[in-house]
Amino acid sequence: MAKLTHYMIFIFCIILIFVLYGRALGSIPFLILSFYLFYFSWSQLYSRKKKTR
Repeated sequence: MAKLTHYMIFIFCIILIFVLYGRALGSIPFLILSFYLFYFSWSQLYSRKKKTR
């Protein structure tokens, strides 16, 4: 289920890039994607630290 969520977010951002790029707003999906990837990596790192304790 988690992989499906990740794929859906990436597909959504790709669609947003194509739609908003023509309006000179193509950086917005990249900003959303960077926040999502930061959150995802933070949660992965935190869960690994929690397992090692």
